[in-house]
Amino acid sequence: MTENTEQQRRDKEYLRLISEKYPTVQAAATEMINLAAIMRLPKGTEHFMSDLHGEYEAFCHIMNNCSGVIREKVERLYGQSMTKRERDEFATFIYYPSEIIAEKKVQGADDKDWYLVQLHRLVEVCRSVASKYTRSKVRKALPKYFDYIIDELINMDRDDFDKEAYYGEIFTSIIELGRAEAFVVAMAELIKRLAVDWLHIVGDVFDRGESPDKILDLLIAHHNADVQWGNHDIQWMGAHMGNEANILSVVDLSLKYNNAELLEERYGISLRKLAVYAAETMGDDPRFYPVGTDAQSAGEDAKLTAKMRKAAYLMQLKAEGAIIARRPEYAMQDRSILQNIDFANGTFFGAKLNNTSFPNVDKKDPLRMSVAEREIVDGLKRSFRGSEKLERHVAFLVRRGSAYKICNNNLIFHGCVPLESDGSYVRFCGHEGRELLDYCESMVRRAYAAFKAGKEDEEALDFFFYLWCGKNSPLYGREKLTTFERLYIDDKAYHREQDNSYYIYCKGKAFCERILRDFGIAGKYSHIVNGHVPVRTKLGENPVKAEGKLIVIDGGFCKAYHEKTGIAGYTLIYNSHGLRLCAHEPFDSIEKAIEQRSDIHSEVTVFETRENRLLVRDTDTGKELQEQLEGLKLLMKSYTERNEF
Repeated sequence: MTENTEQQRRDKEYLRLISEKYPTVQAAATEMINLAAIMRLPKGTEHFMSDLHGEYEAFCHIMNNCSGVIREKVERLYGQSMTKRERDEFATFIYYPSEIIAEKKVQGADDKDWYLVQLHRLVEVCRSVASKYTRSKVRKALPKYFDYIIDELINMDRDDFDKEAYYGEIFTSIIELGRAEAFVVAMAELIKRLAVDWLHIVGDVFDRGESPDKILDLLIAHHNADVQWGNHDIQWMGAHMGNEANILSVVDLSLKYNNAELLEERYGISLRKLAVYAAETMGDDPRFYPVGTDAQSAGEDAKLTAKMRKAAYLMQLKAEGAIIARRPEYAMQDRSILQNIDFANGTFFGAKLNNTSFPNVDKKDPLRMSVAEREIVDGLKRSFRGSEKLERHVAFLVRRGSAYKICNNNLIFHGCVPLESDGSYVRFCGHEGRELLDYCESMVRRAYAAFKAGKEDEEALDFFFYLWCGKNSPLYGREKLTTFERLYIDDKAYHREQDNSYYIYCKGKAFCERILRDFGIAGKYSHIVNGHVPVRTKLGENPVKAEGKLIVIDGGFCKAYHEKTGIAGYTLIYNSHGLRLCAHEPFDSIEKAIEQRSDIHSEVTVFETRENRLLVRDTDTGKELQEQLEGLKLLMKSYTERNEF
């Protein structure tokens, strides 16, 4: 069969398939008109955030205020007609409608009058955020049970007095039927949904903060969210699938940040056997106290946690050494810590250790686990693999996650594209550049497919350890993880984690343009969006680099980084007008935000404005719609030639 004949066959099959959906000229023409109208609408708003590290309350509030977008709408609509206090009150009501309603009930306020005011205002705000979408798209976003009513309210003609009275009657009926609370909550959620069309999380939902699980629940419920995996996400994903090194490092970090409750109460992973074992075998070791513990006044809980950490960490070193031994292609022999300790002289590659106490490490066979340790690890493995909640979260990360994403001329990834010192791509396992990131993603999906089939792909599962901390891992991006050195060597020269050369070269515009081209992206308005490396804003570091081609959005969302960065995270906003960054100040708590009607203060910097407003036709979705239009044109031509009207 010739190439032309094969193409004709495919075209015929394509027309047959779309004719089933659009069986007449009228149906095809109607859809063409609809698609053309959609393509002339303004581009939907995308938000980018990174390195959330379990900081649920701050993330929840930013999700509720849509990184300040809701506040902007309130100010624009009511800046002249409401006092600042009233605007604060109303904005907080949109963020937390159920909580504010509960307050009003306690206060015994006049529910009917208050609800009437709020309903009118909510409709105004909803109409504003819905204005850039087709009525069809808004209808699909409408909450069940209230869809018809809300559709009527936000599309009414405000100049029609009779209709105004008619809608007033609708509000009164809603209140009198006892549906006001459910209705305003639905309206508030719809406003937030329409304010942000697409949410990109550029890695590291897990670790440090206490509630990554709650963040993932929000992301799963979100109408359009994706995740570009960070090394901390991969660590937890590997732990769920049974990678022992990942399991033990997750336990170590959870204990380090006093997050045992996350493991035990919320993910159902028992640490009891570890606690009993550690209490019996480990002495008091202040180096392993949880972060923020005063060594001079540490209580029994802190001391037990330290013992559990130390036990988990020593087992982690054994598990890591085992992977390194069976994977020489990783070239990580120098990171098989226990095998490189000179126990007789108390040194590690010549550096003096500050402590030579390694309970239950057989100096002749340092990677061997005792019977008790093997029992603990096997139990943890069963718990991590069997956690229903973790299974749901990892399934989301696999389904909506990736090593990188190309979206609307932006290349999004958490860490780096690994480079040699001369700026050339690192070649690892036969892959480099974009191919290396594709290979990393394929290994993750391969391991997950085996896991879901009740099997274990050892090669793919081992790779999660490498992605977590390997020298050429695109998700890690550093020479080595120096946890051992920071714990056991006082000389800080050994503590440094050298960044990959990518972080030097990426400051140049020409280099970033080369990376973008290699990923199939070009044009004046193309960018790389990174997380992973905190931007030291307080020292004057600019998150926008390489003459605007690179945007680093790790602004220290996690409380542990606030002092280092001087802020509490960034949101990158990409709307129809261009790009802007919101730098967020630290957030106290949701409780305080509700009580004081306070908000996160965000400093907005507009750094790229488009000459012409971006429309849907200028986006990836627009390209797909254009392809559909071309197909419908062919279908129309076919109908016309056959006189099928």
